[in-house]
Amino acid sequence: MSNGLLDPDEPAPAVLLNEDGRSPFFLTCDHAGNRIPRRLGTLGLSETDRQRHIAWDIGIAGVGRALSGLLDAALILQTYSRLVIDCNRDPAVASSIPELSEATAIPGNVGLDAAARAARVAAIFRPYHARIAAALDRRMAVGRRTVLIALHSFTPVYKGTARPWQVGVLFNRDARFARPLFALLQAEDGLVVGENEPYRVSDLTDYTVPVHGERRGLLHVEIEIRQDLIADPAGQALWARRLARLLPAADAALRGT
Repeated sequence: MSNGLLDPDEPAPAVLLNEDGRSPFFLTCDHAGNRIPRRLGTLGLSETDRQRHIAWDIGIAGVGRALSGLLDAALILQTYSRLVIDCNRDPAVASSIPELSEATAIPGNVGLDAAARAARVAAIFRPYHARIAAALDRRMAVGRRTVLIALHSFTPVYKGTARPWQVGVLFNRDARFARPLFALLQAEDGLVVGENEPYRVSDLTDYTVPVHGERRGLLHVEIEIRQDLIADPAGQALWARRLARLLPAADAALRGT
């Protein structure tokens, strides 16, 4: 692949798995990877920083892959670090390419001109969302029902403040699917569930749900899982099994079946 930023031997920004799966659920992982294009070096960051949550959603790719298998659902994974460009944020928002993430400076993002920003949009952001849009268009063309599930993870501590929630159910204008899922998660023994915690969806802070969910009128929800619970394969499998049980139950409750 060569598009001005990625070299021909570098991976594509989007990996679409199990597109023909029978499930109505369509899973996205906007921050699945922490790869940095070769031409950008390390963005001036240490290996430790490139492995931190500032660079990607730790554990969520493993949850997504396991959940895709359990549900027989389509899954799309984004390959590159959100520090290169955040694929869950409108590129018109300055923080889509952050100069500071939490308390960490990102030297390789400081002082970028319009051409440098546009190159990242063209190489990573636009192809990723075009792949989602094309897959959703194909489902619509053959009359396949779709429920969009945006998967993310969050840190147990943010700027020194502990977060009590194990999982968050996020939505913006449309809570149709979020409401029954929230109720089912709350009923799980020992879970602390956030409703629009630790984040909420908005047009300024999100892209996948507003564009691919709300604008299309699809049922949707954004799920945030605390990263310490899914940092290893056992935790990822546990949460995949839980969601494989609860997502269909929430769908059935919504449909009255």
